Amino acid sequence: MTFLSEFVSNYMLLCGVIAYFTAQILKIIIVLVREKRIDLSLMFASGGMPSSHSSTVTALCIAAGRLYGIGSPWFAVTFILASIVMYDAAGVRRETGEHAKILNKLLEDITSGDHERTEEVLKELIGHTPLQVVMGAILGIIIPFLVPVL
Repeated sequence: MTFLSEFVSNYMLLCGVIAYFTAQILKIIIVLVREKRIDLSLMFASGGMPSSHSSTVTALCIAAGRLYGIGSPWFAVTFILASIVMYDAAGVRRETGEHAKILNKLLEDITSGDHERTEEVLKELIGHTPLQVVMGAILGIIIPFLVPVL
């Protein structure tokens, strides 16, 4: 079997990859509708609606459950992984983004006027709101039911 045929026949991997790219494409569409602009950089950006991290790990978890059952070690491992990733996205990573906003504002205030700013602007869109995580998880639940089990 070739790499490509093995890749597309791996149900769990395929569900996770499809969920990731679906979430990223939805981010671009949401920005297009809300802000009337196309931002293709969102295709590989973290943060935003819906959470691609949540959709990916949830799709992986649901796919494992469909293939091996919810009593399987595969489901257990992916469930724990999904729980940690979603907690981190809405907790630690979100808080990091909030800190970046404050630091960027402080740097802007300090360097305004006669001073030239030489520091790089910190990335503020890192984590997710709980709603973004939930919407990503919902997407991750749906995808494995749309992808046929091979």
